[in-house]
Parts: sequence; structure tokens; C-alpha cells
Amino acid sequence: MQIPLDVTFRHMEPSAALDAAIREHVQKLEKICGDIIGCHVVVEAPHKHHRKGNLFHFRIDVTVPGKEIVVKRSPDGRHAHEDAYVALRDAFNSMRRQLEDYVRLRRGDVKFHEAAPHGRVSQLYPERDYGVIETPDGREVYFHRNSVLDNAFDKLKIGSALRFAEEAGEKGPQASSVRTLGKH
Repeated sequence: MQIPLDVTFRHMEPSAALDAAIREHVQKLEKICGDIIGCHVVVEAPHKHHRKGNLFHFRIDVTVPGKEIVVKRSPDGRHAHEDAYVALRDAFNSMRRQLEDYVRLRRGDVKFHEAAPHGRVSQLYPERDYGVIETPDGREVYFHRNSVLDNAFDKLKIGSALRFAEEAGEKGPQASSVRTLGKH
């Protein structure tokens, strides 16, 4: 293990087996992200009920360049967390997902979705069940009453702001999934 690891046991006796399991999980994290600077794991068994077993809490702090990633796993009544190894697994699974997200972001693998096209109603023909949207670049896109979501066609006015999905129609571009923007 290359990174400094600090394991703390609170309200319970230190366990060599649990410590070894934590170290194995940390080694797996190192394979996901080789830039880990430090890791601190806190294992806590705060509740001592006579009718129920101890519910384990885990807190994992991982320091990477420019960021500290923290996972807190409280049992929230989950009886599976009476088993320290189940609680440990759940906490490290959460940390693994966050580290994978961090690595994807640093590599630039994060997908950025193009914003849905938007525009304003420039023409409206309620008696014929259609209208025209003018986009910011001056294009005109046809839309039909049935394309407007939430039955909002009758609430539209000239100038209403809209978002929509654009597709090729028989006579040019047409909008589907038209959604009104702003106050409804």
C-alpha cells in the first residue's frame, strides 16, 4: 500500500480482521485512482441495544489532488449493518463510485449533454392546432398541438419561451416534446 492509511475504531475494540478487510478495500481503491494522497477510515458501533445488535457506522475520507471525498454510512435502521463487513462493503462501494466519477472527470470522460433547442412562439394558430417556434439563430420550427407537453397548447401566447426536441418533418424541421419554460 502506497498511501497513508489511518483506521480508527470508536466505541468498540479494535479488530485485526476488520482492519485487514479495510486495507484490502483501500488497495482496490488505489487501483481505481492512483493519485490518492491519504485515507482515513472511522469504524463506529455507537448503539448498544439489548434487543437489537450493534449497527455499525463507517466514515471514509479519501484525499486526492484538489479534493477530499467523504462517505458516511450510517445504518438508518438497516439490520444488514449489524454485520460490520456488510456495512464496510456498502461504504467502500459508495467510495468506489465516487472515485470512479472523480477519475472520469479528471480524464475528461464526463459526457456533456447538448442543451435542448429552445425558442419563442412566433406564430400561433389555435384554430388549426399548430404554431411556429423561432429559434435564437432565426430558424423557424413547426409544432403541433399534440407535441406540446402537459396539455399546455391553449396556454401558449406569442413570445412564450419553449424547449423542444427537433426532428425532420415532411415540410422541414418540426418540434416534438415541446415544453414551456418559466412560470406555468
